Amino acid sequence: MLNANPQKIALNNALFITAFTLALYAFTSIAFSAFNALIFLLFAIFIFSFSFFIIRYSVEKFLYEKIRIIYKTIHKLKVSKKNLRDKQKGNNDMLENVNQEVIDWVEDKSKEIEDLKKLEIYRREYIGNVSHELKTPIFNIQGYILTLLDGGLDDPSINKEYLMRTEKSINRMIAIIKDLEEISRLETGELKLEFGKFDIITLVKEVVDFLEIKAKKRKVKLNIVPAAVKQIYVNADKNRIRQVLTNLIENSLKYNADENAQTKISFFDMDEQILIEVTDNGIGVSEQDLPRLFERFYRTDKSRSRSEGGTGLGLSIVKHIIEAHDQTINVRSSLGVGTTFGFTLEKGD
Repeated sequence: MLNANPQKIALNNALFITAFTLALYAFTSIAFSAFNALIFLLFAIFIFSFSFFIIRYSVEKFLYEKIRIIYKTIHKLKVSKKNLRDKQKGNNDMLENVNQEVIDWVEDKSKEIEDLKKLEIYRREYIGNVSHELKTPIFNIQGYILTLLDGGLDDPSINKEYLMRTEKSINRMIAIIKDLEEISRLETGELKLEFGKFDIITLVKEVVDFLEIKAKKRKVKLNIVPAAVKQIYVNADKNRIRQVLTNLIENSLKYNADENAQTKISFFDMDEQILIEVTDNGIGVSEQDLPRLFERFYRTDKSRSRSEGGTGLGLSIVKHIIEAHDQTINVRSSLGVGTTFGFTLEKGD
């Protein structure tokens, strides 16, 4: 039915209705004159035209209604199919997002676990180092006091010497505790920096003069480079930077070479910052020790480091002070060649 031509259907039915009507008219007409023949022809044309258009309109309306229903159904099916695809795509995207979130969560937790493991190792090492550093002077003090109590106090040849050794061990304990407190205050932000503009060249010269006697004793030459530069102003906490310079230069004196030993303090313009480097030609540091050089109590040569004195916290304090200034510190070194510590400060211009 839907494949039929509406015009052909209307034509066939109009011819049939016209023929049937004319036959009925002719059968019922008693007198069939020429005038009646004309009326008959006009009537036939009218019947045919009327039937054709009425039937064609009815058929087309019927067919178009059916076609409209079919197209509407097809459209609904397409929309449903599209919605289904969109829903499936949405579900796939949701599953993909969930999957990615799970992967990210696993990676984050794995990283947290690794960090916790590292922190646990660091905690054990730190506690062990603190215990060891404090245990040495405590045992020394205990030994000296027991010797004095066992009769050494009455022996003029040892009593004063042992009391001086006891004092030295006590001072070492006090220094360790003070350094630990300072690091803790730096980490928590309790230690407030007092920023101000000052000449870093003048400050370096003051530190060099302060350490000159110790440098001569160790036969180390201290140089400021370039010597022609008279003033370089920076914005920082002067006392804390003095502490940084003293620590780094003293550190270079401890690990100097046996011959032609020298420590050089250099300055470099870095646009908005000044880079200060402390370089020595000493024994150097191995590549494996460099990443841990700023850790608390970490010593590259434990036997020699302890004999040289110090708390083992100096470089850790230096790092905390520089980072409290929102600046950076780094180190580069080669065994048998020497070591360079470099840190930046904000210009005071």
